[in-house]
Amino acid sequence: MGPSSRAALVIGGIISRATCTTFAKTWTRTATGSTSWGGFFDLDARQEKLKALEARMADPSFWNDQEKAREIINEVNQLKGWVDPWREMSSRVDDLGEMLELLDAEPDAGLAEEVERDVQSIGPALEALELKNMLQQPDDHRDALITIHPGAGGTESQDWAEMLLRMYTRFGERNGFDVELLDLQEGEEAGIKDATLEIRGRYAYGFLKAERGVHRLVRISPFDSAARRHTSFVSVFVYPAVDDTIEIDVRDEDIEMDVYRASGAGGQHVNKTSSAVRLRHLPSGIVVACQQERSQHKNRATAMKMLKAALYQRALEEQEKEKAKLENTKTDIAFGSQIRSYVFQPYTMVNDHRTELKIPDVQKVMDGDLQPFIHAYLRQYGAVHSDGQ
Repeated sequence: MGPSSRAALVIGGIISRATCTTFAKTWTRTATGSTSWGGFFDLDARQEKLKALEARMADPSFWNDQEKAREIINEVNQLKGWVDPWREMSSRVDDLGEMLELLDAEPDAGLAEEVERDVQSIGPALEALELKNMLQQPDDHRDALITIHPGAGGTESQDWAEMLLRMYTRFGERNGFDVELLDLQEGEEAGIKDATLEIRGRYAYGFLKAERGVHRLVRISPFDSAARRHTSFVSVFVYPAVDDTIEIDVRDEDIEMDVYRASGAGGQHVNKTSSAVRLRHLPSGIVVACQQERSQHKNRATAMKMLKAALYQRALEEQEKEKAKLENTKTDIAFGSQIRSYVFQPYTMVNDHRTELKIPDVQKVMDGDLQPFIHAYLRQYGAVHSDGQ
């Protein structure tokens, strides 16, 4: 009898049939490959590939081609990041099966409670593995750059942009990512005119790519003396941060650089020196800026990194457009679409227009709890691509 069958047993009337049945269905569906969430786990294939790559790493000539060696090491790390948690999960399920056999032979209240706890904890862990399986695009494992631009609406939309900046900062902190503010242009009365965040950590881009698009706010504006309801829009761009493994050709003659005094927090030194850097890429019209460091040289290096990320993202979007033309399909992940509405008055609701997920607790979302929206997006996104679209 396999673990999923054993889990369906009713142990001494202590563990409910519903709980065990739910676990059995979850494990069986996951072990055989998730069709509802798009894609199979392909554990055997991953293990075989990992074994083959590790054998190549053991070859004495492995480092003869250092660039290729780095690519292989990166791929090995990605495979281990998937295979190792799955092996741990399989071990937990095997242990659970043995405990269920013991309970079947000799019911014990204490052991039954332990099994109940394991059943309840394995479910979310399996869900996390399935969601991770959605993150298989080439850049999903990378760090993320987030740029926030308020739309028309003056102070109200600039305040909304600052609220979103805080939301993404809190999301990063809640999920163990490193968060760094690279650039910030403050509004004249309140809010911000522009901001760029870097969120560093494994799969940061894979999760946060779900945030690319237009975010809509509906509320009674605190800046309106007549207390009227206003609608504001903010555009959020999300780029995968590029590293040395990605070659982006940027010619010096294609860049126009401006230096200026940094604004906002940073102390008197920041405002007295022209350390902030703005780069304009003439062929594309892309503009990036950085004022995080006191050193102009460091700010230029960071701005160049931001520019390369933006150019890389644009190239990816062009590829998606060409692919959509060839397949005669419409992409639902292109930037420019309104993806989510946040309603503060006359009722509270956050509504994702792509997945149709609605959450009434607006404040919880604004405090960085974006996981439900990200998870729903990944499931839908993965299901779409599993159909070849």
